[in-house]
Amino acid sequence: MVALWPDSASGKRIQEVLVQETGVRNGAFGAEKFGLRNLKEVVWNLGAPQLYQYALGANEAVLSADGAVCADTGVFTGRSPKDKYTVRDATTEEMWWEGNQSITAAQFEALYQDFLTHAEGRRLFAQDLYAGADPTFRIKTRVFTELAWHSLFIRTLLIRPPVGDLPGFVPDFTIIDMPSFRADPARHGCRSENVVAIDFARRVVLIGGSYYAGEMKKSVFTTLNYYLPKRGVMTMHCSANVGPQGDAAIFFGLSGTGKTTLSADPNRTLVGDDEHGWSPEGIFNFEGGCYAKCIKLSKEAEPEIYAASTRFGAVLENCVLDDITRVVDFDDGSKTENTRCAYPLDFIPNASRTGVAPHPRNLVMLAADAFGVLPPIAKLTPAQAMYHFLSGYTAKVAGTERGLGAEPQPEFSTCFGSPFLPHIPSVYGNMLRELIASHNVDCWLVNTGWTGGKYGVGHRMPIRVTRALLSAALDGSLRNVEFRTDKYFGFAVPTALPGVPSEILNPVNTWADKEEFDKTARALVGMFQKNFTKFEASVDDAVRAAGPRAPWTR
Repeated sequence: MVALWPDSASGKRIQEVLVQETGVRNGAFGAEKFGLRNLKEVVWNLGAPQLYQYALGANEAVLSADGAVCADTGVFTGRSPKDKYTVRDATTEEMWWEGNQSITAAQFEALYQDFLTHAEGRRLFAQDLYAGADPTFRIKTRVFTELAWHSLFIRTLLIRPPVGDLPGFVPDFTIIDMPSFRADPARHGCRSENVVAIDFARRVVLIGGSYYAGEMKKSVFTTLNYYLPKRGVMTMHCSANVGPQGDAAIFFGLSGTGKTTLSADPNRTLVGDDEHGWSPEGIFNFEGGCYAKCIKLSKEAEPEIYAASTRFGAVLENCVLDDITRVVDFDDGSKTENTRCAYPLDFIPNASRTGVAPHPRNLVMLAADAFGVLPPIAKLTPAQAMYHFLSGYTAKVAGTERGLGAEPQPEFSTCFGSPFLPHIPSVYGNMLRELIASHNVDCWLVNTGWTGGKYGVGHRMPIRVTRALLSAALDGSLRNVEFRTDKYFGFAVPTALPGVPSEILNPVNTWADKEEFDKTARALVGMFQKNFTKFEASVDDAVRAAGPRAPWTR
């Protein structure tokens, strides 16, 4: 169908195709409110069965033997932070521009108009979703995608409103995701054909050039990191669970440190695996699904995540399937080490149905220390917790990223989420420190990395040891053991715990070459100190003094 009407400026008649729209939606607030025009069709708020049909019918994905959708993301098998931009204007002038890249409002407008033009004649899939389980702080998010499997992905990751909410749904924020769009660096102010552009004033995100679905998820997280701290909510890149007595715990950590694995504890209720807010009322999940890294995923080591990843409704990214049987080979990293699976939170049997929990009693920072220096667990003071939160340490090793050599490389990601922080880091750090003090939270640093030597010499910290130490921390029994003060990092380390080999609690005892341990430990201290120089002017004396010091400087 077409519509004809006179243009107010020229008097000429303008022709526009009326969009065919199907599905449950707010008919008074459709695609035209975003400026989309001349579309072939908009399909609204479909569930998994219908989106499976669209995705498989268009050859966007294939079906695994277990019933999961499996899609490849092409060149981009992870996020591309160097291609992410934010509009710099009066509303964002005080953003953390050291950690963000800017484009002008005019460049964003050109990009926006080109997105609208590129969408003409296409079928788009739309999802109306909630970002945030707490109704007081949630952000209503509308996501337009050109791929059915991307629509299934974002529907899986965010919170699906009751059907009765959809006819009145008016978005607070809108994302349009079109992988086939190619940006023009000269016209749009970006560096390549791939682009993620955010305009906080207009409440719009544009994603083009990448088939990696995680760009949508992290764009939502970035927007929450911008808006919610202004409303008194600490936004966190963390997983969370809660024990039978209402004893909630949060787990900070970068990719590969065990955030998802360790929070999926069969004896505790999973609140969420990746993104949360800490409000005056407690903690709440931002999402309704999980996005697990599944390289080397096994039924024996991670039964809940394995079961969730091998069933209808799961979305696999860049996983290898057997050509004949379509069985997933989770051990095959030939496409990427960053193989992923998205699945609804309720695929985990003991997952929370509300997504909310009380104020945490314990806060855990996870680091996969490939240098083999950090102890398996250490207790932190509030000042030390802020220091290590701002540092956001883990380490990369060969096989996790292209271009890495045999030696481990430190990774410091501010607040455990540097690419997603619109505000200066001290905003988040000070909020966390105040919350820790207000609610008397015990803070722990846990090394899920190496022991007995650095990567290539030692071995990965046994998961049974990590779980035993975490259980003791969360149930309170670790408070009552004897501690020593680590001479390199200054934090308190337990000297013994039933069921845990005593030598593993003091890393130097696990190294054959003690001099090499000392040399490596001093080098890691220097890496921390060098990284923290950028924060020294924005923190107080207590936090500056909470950092590691080589023994001769104490």
